[in-house]
Amino acid sequence: MPRKLIRKPAKKIGASPGTLVHTGAKKTEQARIRVIDYSAEKLSEVEIPIAEVGKCCPLRQTDSVSWVNVDGLHEVNVIETLGGCYGLHPLVMEDILSTEQRPKVEAYEDYLFIVMRMLHFDADKNEIKSEQVSLILGPTYVISFQEREGDVFDGVRERIRSGRKRIRASGPDYLAYALLDAVVDSYFHILEKIGDQVELLENELVTDPTPATLQKIHEFKREMILLRKSIWPLREVLSSLHREESALIREATGVFLRDVYDHTIQVVDTVETLRDIIGGQLDLYLSSISNRMNEVMKVLTIMATIFIPLTFVAGIYGMNFEFMPELKWKWSYPVFWLVICLMGGAMVVFFKKKKWL
Repeated sequence: MPRKLIRKPAKKIGASPGTLVHTGAKKTEQARIRVIDYSAEKLSEVEIPIAEVGKCCPLRQTDSVSWVNVDGLHEVNVIETLGGCYGLHPLVMEDILSTEQRPKVEAYEDYLFIVMRMLHFDADKNEIKSEQVSLILGPTYVISFQEREGDVFDGVRERIRSGRKRIRASGPDYLAYALLDAVVDSYFHILEKIGDQVELLENELVTDPTPATLQKIHEFKREMILLRKSIWPLREVLSSLHREESALIREATGVFLRDVYDHTIQVVDTVETLRDIIGGQLDLYLSSISNRMNEVMKVLTIMATIFIPLTFVAGIYGMNFEFMPELKWKWSYPVFWLVICLMGGAMVVFFKKKKWL
């Protein structure tokens, strides 16, 4: 069963703004909170139990950079507690829990709220899995909210652990850039996988298109819609971030954000190219089926055309008239077949000369 591209909201109609209700599927059994607190000289990495989520509150006041990562959004009380600790607006918390948000960036008094889509390619099912990732960028912290465990941020974590100078010596704005960059880089990996599948599909279209081929084309068209919905708005987000005059984003980080914006443009161009190719494949499939049908009809028409005069001759000599001189003739039957063969052969030669065969 194909997945829905448009989902109905779970929030009750008429509920007041800021009502905290988790929408979307529950994608992990147990919510998980991981904290990485670091500076150029030190590093601390801990996992905080859900029941002790309040331990994240003091991290707001530290001089080091704190990255609080929450996996699982179905625990509404966790979002509510963190929102209270870090002074998040109720509408921000509502958007974090509403997992069908369009990628966007919103500036508040002392933090930036960023929403984006993180994508995974499921090789077994040949489809893209999508989840919402929300970032809160504050003066000394970054909070990331994900729907499930498992992400594309392992490279960022490894850079922090290995003590690489730039990320450890930079502020939370650089960490936010690194997370955005990891998400955009993962898009290239997904597009490469889809490009390989589209190339195989093109070979199948040329050699032996079947109804299953048409089904694959429609599946890829749906994947392109999902990609486009995820990537196009992110381009606007990054454009706004690198042009935003915010005290939370240093000028040095703006250069890196511009680079991610350029990568996003490349991704968008690739998506549009794949969309055009897949659209062309649908036309090619319909043309192939039409040509195959035309070939079949041509053969059937030629066969019918050849047999019409033969049937005419056979019909005449199949009539039961008494006075037909040829009926009593010794060589009537062989002559009949000779005439039939000559007529059929002459018509085949004529069709070949006209290049109808």
